Amino acid sequence: MPRLEVYRPVFIPAISIIGLLVAAAVIAPEFTSLFFVRLNDAITAAFGWWYILAVTLMLLFVIALALSKFGSIRLGRDDERPKFSNFSWFAMLFSAGMGIGLVFYGVAEPVSHYGAPPRGVEPETAAAADQAFSLTYFHWGLHAWAVYSVVGLSLAYAVHRRGRPLAMRYTVEPVLGPERTKGAWGHAVDVVAIVGTVFGVATSLGFGVTQINAGLNYLGWIEVSEGTQVVIIIVVTALAAVSVGSGLDKGIKFLSNTNLALAAGLAIFVLIAGATVFALNTWVEGIGSYFSEIVPLSFQTDAFASDRSWISSWTIFYWGWWISWSPFVGMFIARISRGRTIRQFIGGVLVAPLGVATIWFAVFGGNGIQRELHGEGGMVEVVATDIDAAVFELYQGLPAPTLLSLVTVVIVAVFFITSADSGSLVIDVLASGGKLHTSRTQRVGWAVLLGVVAISLLLSGGLLALQTASIATALPVSIVLVVACVSLWRALSREWDETHLGWKIPEWERPHPDSPQLQEETTQLRRIHVT
Repeated sequence: MPRLEVYRPVFIPAISIIGLLVAAAVIAPEFTSLFFVRLNDAITAAFGWWYILAVTLMLLFVIALALSKFGSIRLGRDDERPKFSNFSWFAMLFSAGMGIGLVFYGVAEPVSHYGAPPRGVEPETAAAADQAFSLTYFHWGLHAWAVYSVVGLSLAYAVHRRGRPLAMRYTVEPVLGPERTKGAWGHAVDVVAIVGTVFGVATSLGFGVTQINAGLNYLGWIEVSEGTQVVIIIVVTALAAVSVGSGLDKGIKFLSNTNLALAAGLAIFVLIAGATVFALNTWVEGIGSYFSEIVPLSFQTDAFASDRSWISSWTIFYWGWWISWSPFVGMFIARISRGRTIRQFIGGVLVAPLGVATIWFAVFGGNGIQRELHGEGGMVEVVATDIDAAVFELYQGLPAPTLLSLVTVVIVAVFFITSADSGSLVIDVLASGGKLHTSRTQRVGWAVLLGVVAISLLLSGGLLALQTASIATALPVSIVLVVACVSLWRALSREWDETHLGWKIPEWERPHPDSPQLQEETTQLRRIHVT
């Protein structure tokens, strides 16, 4: 049996926390379900304001950083240029922005807000439709990618500029100092990152399997049930484990690229076969509504509302989801961005995925709302009663609904496989102290664990358990990210002062972009590719 190549002060606490939560869900699912309900209510009531404020501050931070004098600092040597062309880099950012979440919520979220708008307009009206898209773009737009930018930029600076290992603890080193970073505080940061990533990725996998089940039910193949969903997770997790253990990087890359092409083709087909002009008008008007409302929405906590269930179920859940698996996405972005300036990094990471998300929601959500406004209707009722089936119901009004449903199931399944594959590799890097090369058996173990966590969450509370897991694990991660913002600004300030003012800083804070620890393996980089 291969020897575990883990960093024990990080691995043991992380696996213990994960194991305890999984065991509770398996042994006492009803108790765990009730616990998730109460925990969700407690966290959103006590810390909802913190999630809203923290994510908004991260967005303001990255924008200020891009516009500051530090924007010209390069993530690598001063004379280094990017490893990837702009086109390839943007394509990989698109792949990071496409995933299970967009497919799951593409129709469901805009139609849900249209049928039950939270901001004082009549349901199922033009005003409700306008609000639906401003809220959807808000949830999937700049704020989400600001969170990923903080992690990605902090890691990229620590690794590519200062020669540190690929571990979350080094994003806060300028605040903690070298000794605390190597000690208990640093261990705690990495443990928080692992637990957050596991439950964040498991949340996505849980959404994916419920949608696969709904799609197969629409095709008339299997019934919707927890048992069916468990079987689907086991099958797809097994495929992900084979993917991780096979080392067939070219095959995985081909599978990922083919899936992205399928997703793009699906969106183009729905755009052309559906309400084309309506969707394009929706996209343009939705962007205008989004930017006109972005400031008040950024600070909206529903402080004066008698019922705060909407904001906890949507905005706070999303912010928790983005935060909890930000180490996953951030690590991928950091590794493909060596040689770019901070300004180029922030501009690309904020703008490129925003474009993909807004177009996707305009096409799928726009067609869903068009059917309610000008067609036969029925979408609001489906979303309210069976959110997993929303996209499949949309296909019933388009040509070849069976083929579209089958393609969607394949897309979600492949996103499931590649997310589990990539997630296991990221978690493995975090748990091994930044090592890029560990045994395949160890990486397979992490892939299996992701499937086990997804099963346990589904059995102990379904969608609410998935949402609560993201929100709960995001709380400590959010603190790490805010400290990372302070750390990054401090490190950049000190580097700038030494370079331009001649001030001396400690050796451990100086850039070392030629560190041997920066020798990245191309095959590893290509495997951490989809979120």
